[in-house]
Amino acid sequence: MVWSSRTVPRIDVFIMKALLIFEWICLVPVLCGSMFSLLCLWAVLRFRRRRARTRVSDWPPVSILKPLHGLEKNLRENLRSTCIQDYPDFEVIFSVQRPDDPALPLLEEMQGEFGPERVQVVIDEQRPGPNGKINNMVGALPHARHEILVISDSDVCLEPGYLKAIVAPLQDSRIGFVCTPYKAVQAQAWFEKMELLSLNADFMPSVVFAYETGISLFCLGASIALRRATLDTIGGLAPLADYLVEDYEMGRRIALLGRPGILIPPVVDTMVDLKTPSQWWKHQVYWDQNTRSARPVAFFCTWLIRAIPFALLYALLRVGDPVGVAVLGGTVAIRLATAGMIMGWGWRDREGLRALYLLPLRDIAGVVSLLLAFTRRTTFWRGTEFVLTRDGRLVAKS
Repeated sequence: MVWSSRTVPRIDVFIMKALLIFEWICLVPVLCGSMFSLLCLWAVLRFRRRRARTRVSDWPPVSILKPLHGLEKNLRENLRSTCIQDYPDFEVIFSVQRPDDPALPLLEEMQGEFGPERVQVVIDEQRPGPNGKINNMVGALPHARHEILVISDSDVCLEPGYLKAIVAPLQDSRIGFVCTPYKAVQAQAWFEKMELLSLNADFMPSVVFAYETGISLFCLGASIALRRATLDTIGGLAPLADYLVEDYEMGRRIALLGRPGILIPPVVDTMVDLKTPSQWWKHQVYWDQNTRSARPVAFFCTWLIRAIPFALLYALLRVGDPVGVAVLGGTVAIRLATAGMIMGWGWRDREGLRALYLLPLRDIAGVVSLLLAFTRRTTFWRGTEFVLTRDGRLVAKS
């Protein structure tokens, strides 16, 4: 093709106009993301001012379901924190799916220390679906003696008053389920600190914002209390075993009954236990796949609140001129300041504050993981690859 002298200037003008439009497009997530950071700060501070109700005239007996899969960081302390709750009548059901699970000796030790009335150990190999956590609890549920159920992940460490705090709201028959926020702790390697920031500075503030504004009231699988009758009404645990995000599906089904969930203090600790950078990265993509499958609208909106990556792109498009540098600097300052206040005042998270310097890098990496979550239709669960369907179900890859 032969270019005329008039064609080249027209192409230059077209490119310059396109770049100018793209610059303005980049400002949308910069502004939206910065505003969202401020709104999350407001929501977390509002949430922290709330006091958990712990005065009940007659505390109901409680069954705590604690599914396990292998040995994890801080597991002994996590399990003991569950067994020493300041509560008049409760039992703890530790459940595994294999008779050779490495955690079994520790579970039997816990049963010996606290007695069979307090601690049950269940081994059951039922597999109604690909979701290992649900499979684990399906075997444990028939052994639960009480109407009030609390589901607590194995990597969660509980304060002594946790059980009273999460059970008390169920005195109101209109409440379908109760959840508590959780924050990541004990991050040592740099990639564990990146994981901590993903949870403490990104995911959990957005959850609190969703609850405080009423936008979304989904379950948080690490810490849930509900009535057995409510669980029975939605068909029990087995129908949830096909879903990647089983807690969201549980909350959705309970909400359809007209029984809303609530989020209450305290903030519990969950251990970061990653061995390699590769494990961290796969988990980041897995988290974003969770959001895409369970809340596609929220997944799309996530693109609109990634302020730092788009501020960086804006500054690069402007070749580092004063305006671009000012936008980037202001965006980073708002992000770091709000995240620091959320973690410091909201979660009492000193670890997060010490790792705050990594947050811009984590946010940039988050855009890449979003892209991968959007394009990938498979995910890994405990070493097995599954196809992820449009409605969030897991199908074994043939």
